[in-house]
Order: sequence, then structure tokens, then C-alpha cells
Amino acid sequence: MRSLLTKYKLVIRFILTFVLVYSILSIGYKFYLDFSDGSKHYPDYITNLVGKQTEAVLNSFGYRTNIVPHYDEPSLMVFVEQKYIARVIEGCNGMSVIILFIAFVVAFSDTFKRTFLFILAGSVLIYAVNLIRIVLLTIGLHHYPWRSEVMHEVIFPLAIYGMVFLLWMFWVNHFSKKVKTANV
Repeated sequence: MRSLLTKYKLVIRFILTFVLVYSILSIGYKFYLDFSDGSKHYPDYITNLVGKQTEAVLNSFGYRTNIVPHYDEPSLMVFVEQKYIARVIEGCNGMSVIILFIAFVVAFSDTFKRTFLFILAGSVLIYAVNLIRIVLLTIGLHHYPWRSEVMHEVIFPLAIYGMVFLLWMFWVNHFSKKVKTANV
């Protein structure tokens, strides 16, 4: 039994670190959502920011866009050319994907500085790609509403999770000391 634990020490450490970091960040994010009353930034600051940035990008592309608070649920309604196209909910803000990304990178951590910088750069990239995903999805829904399910459920999740997977692979293959020491 002891030799089995020694043999899988890195795997066990990875799993425990991942679960611990993911749990701490998820609980912290849940507290953030629970204490966001929406009085200043509806429904919460991050979702509101993503909505406003989506509105700005779409307007810069020539789509007359308005983002307004939903009257029935904690979300933002997206109007393009005065037509209700979509809604931005908390799950659209990319934070759950960023939390997952951070937990994985920390579980395969390198030096503090390198890990911190990769998390920072990766989180900014995920946020930006998520914003582009929402903009493109909105444009797609505006022009091809009958393709909403395949765009929302297949293409765009594949893009965001595919990019996160590529970031993870880049991290593991180029920076993670745990993989390097395991291969020695």
C-alpha cells in the first residue's frame, strides 16, 4: 500500500491541490454572488461589466445595441436594432471557467512568479475570448436565430473550453515543474 502511495504521490497531490483550490475559489465566488445585491451593478459587478463591454463592442461594429436589466430575473437583456436577441446571465461572465483554469494551473504549479504571471495572462485571455464569444454569439443570433442551439450549446463552448485546454497543455508542457520532475 505504501509503495502504491509513493508511486502515485504526484497524482494524489495534484487531485488534492486542484480540489482544494477549486473549492476555495468557488466558495469565494459564491459569497461574492450572494453579497452582490445588484443595487449599483445589476445583477453583479462582473456580469454587468461583461454586458456593458458587449454593448460597447457591438456598437463599435455598427450594431445599435442596448443592454438593459431584465425585469424578471438576474440577467441583462441584449437588444440589437431594438430587437431582443439574448440575455447575459452570471454564467456568461466567464468566472467559472477562470476558476477552473486557475485551479488546474495551481495544481501543476511552478515558481510563484511564473505561476502568478501565467494565471494572470491566462485569465485575461479567457476573459477577452469569452467577451468575443458573447459578441459573436449575439451577432450570430441576430442574423441566424434558427441556429441558436448549435451556436450556444456546441460551437462557442467548444471554443472557450478548447482554448482553456490548450492553455493547460501549454502550461504543463512548458512550465510545470511537477511534470519535469516526474519525467526525470
